[in-house]
Parts: sequence; C-alpha cells; structure tokens
Amino acid sequence: MLENLLKGKRGLVVGIANEHSIAAGCAMAFRAAGAELAVTYANERSKPFIAPVVAKLDAPLFLPLDVEIDGQMEAVFKAIELEWGTLDFILHSIAYCPKDDLHGPVSQCSKAGFAQAMDISVHSLIRMTRLAVPLMPDGGSILTMSYYGAEKVVDHYNIMGPVKSALEGTMRYLAAELGPKQIRVNVISPGPLQTRAGSGIEHFDELLDAARQRAPEQSLVSIDDVGQIAVGLVSDLSAKVTGNTAFVDGGYHVLA
Repeated sequence: MLENLLKGKRGLVVGIANEHSIAAGCAMAFRAAGAELAVTYANERSKPFIAPVVAKLDAPLFLPLDVEIDGQMEAVFKAIELEWGTLDFILHSIAYCPKDDLHGPVSQCSKAGFAQAMDISVHSLIRMTRLAVPLMPDGGSILTMSYYGAEKVVDHYNIMGPVKSALEGTMRYLAAELGPKQIRVNVISPGPLQTRAGSGIEHFDELLDAARQRAPEQSLVSIDDVGQIAVGLVSDLSAKVTGNTAFVDGGYHVLA
C-alpha cells in the first residue's frame, strides 16, 4: 500500500533498540515505501541487537550515536553529507531517565536525573534539528515520539510526563521556526507498546491492560501501526502538516 511513496527520499532513523522497538517498525515501513536510510546505534553493547534490523533495511550508513558524547552527532551528519549531500527526513525516537528518578515521585526527582532526561529526550532533538537544517535546502520532515502522559497524568509515568511535555512544546516551536524553510516538525504519540523502553516503567502490564480495555478500538497498537503513520507524515501527502501531535492509540486519548 505504501510502495514507492518515499521513493527517492533519504532519512535518518535514531532510536532503534531491537526489532521490536517503535523506531524499528517505522524504519521497516520507511524502507518498504522506498526510502533509503541511515541508522544509528547507541554503543557497541547495543549494536548486535540493531544489526539484524539494519540488514533488512539494506542501510548504507550504520553509525554510532550516543547523544551524550560530544562530536558523535556532528560525525553522523557529516557522514550523511558525504554519502548523500542532502537529507529528507529524520525520526528521533530516543528517551532516557535514570531508573531511580523514573520510578520515584516527581517531587523527588534529582537535579542530575532531570537534567539527563531532558538532555537525552529533548535537547537532542534541538541539536539534531540544527544539524539537519543545512541538509534540507528544499524542505524536509522531522518526527519525534511522545506519549499521552505528556498531556494527562498517567500512573507510574512519573517524571517522563513533564519531559515529554517539554518535547511536544519544543516540537511546536521548531515547527514555527522552520516552517518558512518548508521543514515540517511533528510528534507521533503511540499508545503503550510492549517494547524495551516501555518495560522500564513500573506496573507497565497494568498500563497495557488499561489501554486495551478503555480504548474505543479495544486493542493495542503495534509498531507497524506507528510505522504507517510515520510514512505518511514524512511523505509529500503531509506537505501542509506541521506542529501536530498524531495519536496512534486506538482512540484512547479522546476519553475522559
């Protein structure tokens, strides 16, 4: 259905953890739609879990990117410039918070933990965007990943709620700034999925059950569902869509 929708486009995917991650679902959908991809891995320990996905993507660039290490992000974009010259889209799908701060109440979050969560989850998007703009002379698309806990209080989501709220606010301001350059910036907000990142949240199984029971469609979303909307948002079909949060949650977000 999506075949050739992204033919001729080149994108950077940041945040694949393994074949079950949201970023992997999006990357597979991008590739199926005809896009050529560059993919990153956080460190040597994570690389073997990502490599099988990259092999399926036939990605010409598979590069290290730990956003906390100075110079690595610049090296990724330099490699893209040398390989392709330009870039059409980015998927930013990374977030992190130290376990003690993630599992504790917001009022007890440490200064260091909050700063690290904001740097990795939010400021990395700003830095990535700054480096991408020169490679998007004819416009482009930037996507990042949020969650309903950015908008409403979700039990056990804790400090990641405020962090994701900051991410969504950042997205809107970037969209406004970059609109004149025809660079679109949007957020995808999936329902809870059984991913490695999600499993770090306490009582995550309860959250999954609640989403399954309360969502109007009464089912959980898949990484393929998220991939489909991601393709649409980076394609020319969404040429006038920017500054939006696209919920992919079976309608869960409409309920009081």
